[in-house]
This record gives sequence, C-alpha cells and structure tokens, in this order.
Amino acid sequence: MKVAILGYGTVGSAVVKTLLENQKIIKARCGQDIIPVIALAKTPKNNALIPITTNVNEILNRDDIDVFVELMGGIDKPYELISEILKKGKSVVTANKALLAYHRYELENLAKNLAFGYEASVAGGIPIIKVLKEGLSANNIISIKGILNGTCNYILTCMQEGMDFNKALKKAQELGYAESDPSFDIQGKDAAHKLLILASIAYHLDAKPEDILIEGIENIGSEDMYFAKEFDFTIKLLGIAKLKNSCVELRVHPTMISKDKILSKVDGVMNAVSIEGDLLGESLYYGAGAGGMATASAVISDLIDVAKENLRSPMLGFRKNIEFKLLKQDEIYTKYYLRIKVEDKIGVLSEITQLMSKNLISIDSFLQKSKKDENYTTLFFTTHFTYEKSIKALIKILEKQDFVKDKPFMMRIEE
Repeated sequence: MKVAILGYGTVGSAVVKTLLENQKIIKARCGQDIIPVIALAKTPKNNALIPITTNVNEILNRDDIDVFVELMGGIDKPYELISEILKKGKSVVTANKALLAYHRYELENLAKNLAFGYEASVAGGIPIIKVLKEGLSANNIISIKGILNGTCNYILTCMQEGMDFNKALKKAQELGYAESDPSFDIQGKDAAHKLLILASIAYHLDAKPEDILIEGIENIGSEDMYFAKEFDFTIKLLGIAKLKNSCVELRVHPTMISKDKILSKVDGVMNAVSIEGDLLGESLYYGAGAGGMATASAVISDLIDVAKENLRSPMLGFRKNIEFKLLKQDEIYTKYYLRIKVEDKIGVLSEITQLMSKNLISIDSFLQKSKKDENYTTLFFTTHFTYEKSIKALIKILEKQDFVKDKPFMMRIEE
C-alpha cells in the first residue's frame, strides 16, 4: 500500500521514520507493506528519508498512491485537497482537528465507503476515537470529560505548585510545550475542536466551535489556586460532553474538580479522557496527547486499519436514526465558584447573599481573604447546582455595584 504524506513536519517525518523502521511488524499486523513514497513540504528538506516535493500537484496527479495522509494543519486548503482526493476515490488519513471541527460531516459524506481515518486528531497517541467507535459501541455514552490540551494542563500544574500564570506560560514556551503565540491553546479553542470530534462520534451532533461554550485559562490567578487547595479541588481545563434526555451539553472551560477524582491526578503535558457509558460505567484513557511519535502512532494505526480494510465510517446511518440536539448554554446546570473583590466594609456580604438569593443561587461554601493595610477583601463562594443564566445574571448585577472593585471571576465545578 503506497502512502503520500501531505506535510513533512514533526509528525510527518515521524510517520515516515516509523513506517520504515517498523516495516516488518506493521506488515505482520496488516498483511501487507505500507510504504511511504513521497511527501509534501513547504520547503526542500535535506536528508529526508523519502522523496520530497513542494508541488502538491506532483502528488495529486500520481495514480499509484493508495492513501493520502494530511498533516498540513489549517482548514480551507486541507479541506479543498481532501475533498479532491476523496472525489478521486482515494482513502485519506488526517490528524487535522481544526479541519474536522468544521467539516467532518461533509468529508465523511464524500468518503462514503472509502476509508477516512482521523484517530490522531484527538489526544495524540491515545486511541480514544477507536474506543468510542468500537470498544464502547454498545454503550449509551452518558458523559465525556477530557483533559485535551497538554499545554494548558502543564501551565495549570505549574500554577498549582505556586508559579503565576505568566511565568508558567513562559516556562511552557521555553520547553516547547507552548507556541510563541499560545492563544489557540490557552483560550480553549484547541480543546474545543477535539471535544467536537468526540461528540460527533458519541452523539453524531453537528455543532461548530461557535455554537458551544469555550473559555480559556488566562484569567486564573493565584487566589483561585489558593481556594482550590483550601477546599481540596484541582483546577483543570476540561472538555465536557453530557447527555441529558435528547440534548447534549458541550463546553470547554477551566474547571474545579475534587482531588479524589481520577482526572485531578493527571499532571504535566499528559492528556486523559474519562468516558461514562450506561453499561461499562466510568473508564479512563491516559497518555501523551501531542508530539511527533505519539501522533505518528495514531496515524499509523489508521493506516493499518486501511490496509486491513477495517476503516469505514459507521456514522452515516447513525445520524439518520438518532437525533440529539445541542443544549442551550443558558440551560447548563452545574455548581459554580465565584471570586469577588469588594470593599472591606459592613453590609457587603449581606448585600451579595441577597442578590444571590434573588437569582435563585444557593451558597454551598464561603471563604474570605483580606490583605493587611488595604481597604478591600476577596470573597470566595461555591454554589449548589444552579443554571448558567442565573450565575451570569448575578455577575452582571454585581459588576454594577459600587462596592465591587473588579469584575467577578466565575469558574464551573464538576463533581
């Protein structure tokens, strides 16, 4: 089986290297040789393991290519290329999460009975897509909760150990865990793309990033870490999908989770996904979420399935028979954490609790932290279960109060 690599960067070169070095074991597992024969790169490469071209048409016009592996990144250009390839009747494997977040259904419809694999698009080397498609296919998926971005998880781990956000981000950049422009990661967009792919498999929900709640970690401070430690929480950026009747709740945001939960113990750049099924209960999948070799592992897993003729989309019929809807953001129902900086004077706490009561918000726990020689104090609250619309209405009211010194900060809590 001859393979063309569209994008000869860190992952593309790792795919080629592994296919060549592990050729015997790969053949033993799928019954034929998988041979990388040409790769596309932006610029010529010295010492490449296979022929390199900078002209995509040189690859597209070859009739001997059986599978195209897209590792270019971006959305529009890869979508055009993959569409053209599928229309020619050729199979495709991709690791492009942004592309799939916007165009997964169009591409699967084009693929029809062709192989179209994207295991590497979520959680690096963790075979989470195969788990959902195959291992848990008998289960009604109740929830998915995932640490899907290693950059954010590394930064939050550093902050948990006492480092502030900016220093933690700088350290992540120095170690190569964060890009020079880290906004895509720290704003939650990368994790959102991955969550949408998982939700499309579990629920066949056709949602786009603009349709769901996405918040990043850039506003988390040392005071939030202080509160979390005092009340036995850990802060993680989570991608969350929950099935509620015929609606699916999708959201990505920093989350306080109890320290006794499995996900709270996943530190550094590692990824983990917890899935709850109606038959199996909760199961956890843990491993490297990024890096050339980890992602190459998932890409080659798809290539082996293509060679074994195992990789076909099971989703098309599913969508015709089961219809789930996206839950409106205002209808999210969970617990919340609030940090409010206020004037240190009599009556402020009473006014806040009255405002919370008027918005149907009940207090679960409370902590006050004052600084010496300053005329303000920080109030921390956690709430019982309430609706997103209620907490947002409260924050808008609090912003207008003279005794509130900064915009209140809110974080959701998962049990």
